[in-house]
Amino acid sequence: MITGAVLADEGRIRLTVRGSRGRERDIEAVVDTGYTSWLTLPPDVIAALSLQWLSLDRATLADGSEVEFDVYAAKVLWDGRVRSVFVDKADADPLVGMALLKGYELKMQIRTRGKVTIKKLARR
Repeated sequence: MITGAVLADEGRIRLTVRGSRGRERDIEAVVDTGYTSWLTLPPDVIAALSLQWLSLDRATLADGSEVEFDVYAAKVLWDGRVRSVFVDKADADPLVGMALLKGYELKMQIRTRGKVTIKKLARR
């Protein structure tokens, strides 16, 4: 199980991200159910971890505008296991998206310092 807290009206969790050459960085990420991909990281974290560039992609934002961004490969320590993920470069706070949450139950107590829990769903 992954736990975190609601801070500044956002559910936040801590993750360890691994890049090439064994580099690691602990980050605090916002849980964003409106973000459909895996994980966003700012350019300085991507550079510090020497993440491998994969491609250029496009997305439509909530306001209808389109943006282009670089996509990288990384590994994340997730619920006690190492998972390979795609990382979208974004000059903002890191976000955890729905692709990373797939197969898990998300619960948040929406209040200051409310509890955030992410628990693996039982297999059917």
